[in-house]
Amino acid sequence: MSRNSVKPPSQRQLRVGEEIRHVLAEVFERGDVHDPGVAGVPLTVSEVRVSHDLRNATVYVMRLGGGEMKDILKGLSKARAFLRHLVGARLTTKFTPDLRFEVDPTYDYAAHIDDLLHKPEVARDLEKHRPAPEEGSESEEGSESEEGSKSEEWDDDEIPDGPKDPGPPGDVPEDVGEEPTR
Repeated sequence: MSRNSVKPPSQRQLRVGEEIRHVLAEVFERGDVHDPGVAGVPLTVSEVRVSHDLRNATVYVMRLGGGEMKDILKGLSKARAFLRHLVGARLTTKFTPDLRFEVDPTYDYAAHIDDLLHKPEVARDLEKHRPAPEEGSESEEGSESEEGSKSEEWDDDEIPDGPKDPGPPGDVPEDVGEEPTR
C-alpha cells in the first residue's frame, strides 16, 4: 500500500461522526445558535467526517430549501466554540474534535446529474440503447405487478390435496403404531 493512499474510515470514526451529526442536528432544530446568520435558518447536517485521530471533524451542512450559504458559514464559524462545547458534553471520547463547517456539495452534484440526464442528447442516446419489447409479450413491469397482486383461486373440484386435519392437539391419530399394510 502506498503512502499516499486513502484509508477508509474506521468504525469508530463513523460512529463518532454520526454522534456529532445527531447532536448538531438537534442543536439546529432547537435553535440554540443565536448568531444572526444562523438563527431561524433551517439547516440540515448531511455528513460529518472525522479524522483518523478523532481530533478534527468536517461538518457538511446545507440550508433546507437551498439558498445562500455564505452568511450561514460565517455564523457557524463564529459559534464553533459553543457548538464544540455542546458536542463535547455528549461525546464519550477523550478529546472533542475541532469542528469545521463546509457546504455539502452532494446536492449540487445531484442537480448537475439530473440536468445532464434531461438533456435531449442524453435522452436520445438512452432511447437508442433501450431494448425493444418483443411482440406479443407483456412488459416486465406489467408481469411483475400482476404476479404480485394475483391471488391463487381454486375451483371446488381443483382444490389440491393438503395435509389432513389432525384434530385438536393431544389427540393421537388412530393409525399410529399399526403396521403399514401392503
